Amino acid sequence: MDQKELIQKRISVYYWQDDINCAAASLKVLGEICNVTICDQVIDAATGMHGAGEYGAQCGLVEGPLMFLGIWGRNRRHADREIAGWCHAFARQFEERFHSLLCRELRPRGFGPHNPGHPCECLTCNAIALAVEFVAALDGRKYHVS
Repeated sequence: MDQKELIQKRISVYYWQDDINCAAASLKVLGEICNVTICDQVIDAATGMHGAGEYGAQCGLVEGPLMFLGIWGRNRRHADREIAGWCHAFARQFEERFHSLLCRELRPRGFGPHNPGHPCECLTCNAIALAVEFVAALDGRKYHVS
């Protein structure tokens, strides 16, 4: 299975079977692809990070990868300042690619009974692919899915 297929498959399960949000789902997929253990407490911490609890603020597809960069960087003993720089660079790349960091702009119909489910599934897969590319560039290698 190639990386794109793995991302799509995992996101489908995380969204439609497990009903977890974009931040938690992105953390789980990034952990799997990059071989980093994401503990349950971190996933728990991401519970309200889908647009700041559906407020429409920073998108969970930004927040999840930023959390991942912190975990990944600390695991490799990088300085906090360096990790913060990566987060800045990732946010800039995300905004350049998707034209916003805000959930209310990326998901303009908002949350609620008129817009149930996970309409961001395609965006989620593309955002995670961007995050994997970003980490691979930092790491100087490609991540292969087994």
